[in-house]
Amino acid sequence: MSKALPKRSENYSEWYNEIVKRADLAENSAVRGCMVIKPYGYAIWEKMQSALDDMFKATGHVNAYFPLFVPKSFLEKEEEHAEGFAKECAVVTHYRLKANPDGKGLVVDPNAKLEEELIIRPTSETVIWNTYKSWIQSWRDLPLLINQWCNIVRWEMRTRLFLRTTEFLWQEGHTAHVTEQEAVEETERMLGVYATFAEDWIALPVIRGLKSPNERFAGAVETYCIEALMQDGKALQAGTSHFLGQNFSKSFEVQFVNKENKLEHPWATSWGVSTRLMGALIMAHSDDNGLVLPPKLAPVQVVIVPIYKTPEDLAKISEKAMPIFEQLKAAGVSVKYDDDDKQRSGWKFAEYELKGVPIRLAMGMRDLENGTVEVARRDTLTKETVSLDDVIDHIHKLLEEMQAAIYARALKFREDNTFSVDTWDQFKDQIEKGGFILAHWDGTAETEEKIKNETKATIRCIPLDAVEEDGKCVYSGAPSSKRVVFARAY
Repeated sequence: MSKALPKRSENYSEWYNEIVKRADLAENSAVRGCMVIKPYGYAIWEKMQSALDDMFKATGHVNAYFPLFVPKSFLEKEEEHAEGFAKECAVVTHYRLKANPDGKGLVVDPNAKLEEELIIRPTSETVIWNTYKSWIQSWRDLPLLINQWCNIVRWEMRTRLFLRTTEFLWQEGHTAHVTEQEAVEETERMLGVYATFAEDWIALPVIRGLKSPNERFAGAVETYCIEALMQDGKALQAGTSHFLGQNFSKSFEVQFVNKENKLEHPWATSWGVSTRLMGALIMAHSDDNGLVLPPKLAPVQVVIVPIYKTPEDLAKISEKAMPIFEQLKAAGVSVKYDDDDKQRSGWKFAEYELKGVPIRLAMGMRDLENGTVEVARRDTLTKETVSLDDVIDHIHKLLEEMQAAIYARALKFREDNTFSVDTWDQFKDQIEKGGFILAHWDGTAETEEKIKNETKATIRCIPLDAVEEDGKCVYSGAPSSKRVVFARAY
């Protein structure tokens, strides 16, 4: 039996890293800052990807694919965008290697220098809007609703599996619209899609809001976001949707003929979520025994473990277990029958607990005699004995109940760890304890920067449902009309 996981309460960072590795989700690669997503981790990502892709297509979007390489001149066309990403760019300067003259290894061929340096995409606005120039001619070509599933490279100095890696997987939507209003509606619609996915699939309660100007996406007019609270009291940005105005269409000279036969620049949006959602899933729900997976995202939702001593016992148990397996499978439940004899049942129980399998059925010879099966649920670690005749219906109800219960527990945690503060001393005291802080802010970048420098807390968002209330900025004392959400964040 492997040693116990570190406790969340003692070393949250080590606990997280150990779950990622020991639950077989991912591991560090030979390339510094990059990760290998292992099959079990990738199976969870595939479920996320499939659900999101269905939601995108239901709102009229289609998938396409654009190049990995972005000419440096493209990035330079939108100044704010270029400045925002410059420090994270990986740059390709040559296209060929050759044998080292001293006979050892390979060296860059100096005669193979590119005429123009290429950036490995940190995001795709520039290469996509350069493409849109030939796709958009008339108002009839709009709206253009495109999504791309791909990998991204941002050169990170401090990395952590799933949360921040040099290369990561994501999707990025890029849309073009006739009017400003249509583009803003699209930005808000996609934020809603992300929030619905987070809450209905990841069982993760989120706050919908706007980023402050300091925290906006480089090149955006407005950035909308969903923010979630992790179990250590830190915030995690779980998705962003950007209203880009006409910044990129003007930079790339994209125009269309409107209904009045006049030339206009289209209005743009972009929006994305990444494998960072895997980190959110782990940190929001898991416990000291390992992963806790919402049933909708679990690669294996139900595992059946026979407990036996002889091959004859296994045959008898299998005779009863296989109809359960087949009925669950036919109903669309992801189920596994683990009759592998290389490990004892106790080891299997611990392993499936570590991997977050929502429901475990255990069946031994005594269960056969009694016509029952033991049902264990991962979220509460409770067990019950259920009649074989009732077990199928029970499992269906239990999966729904668990999905709701995991969300409810995360929501209660957020509610218990959200605090309204009115003074700077209260703010400084609470930020050390963690959680979301609701406080008044005077709206200036200077105050925001001072708060960040003194406490490491940032404005996570200005909630879309923030209540208008007269108050004084927690730091400067200047007038404020609403509270914003502060927290330390990943």
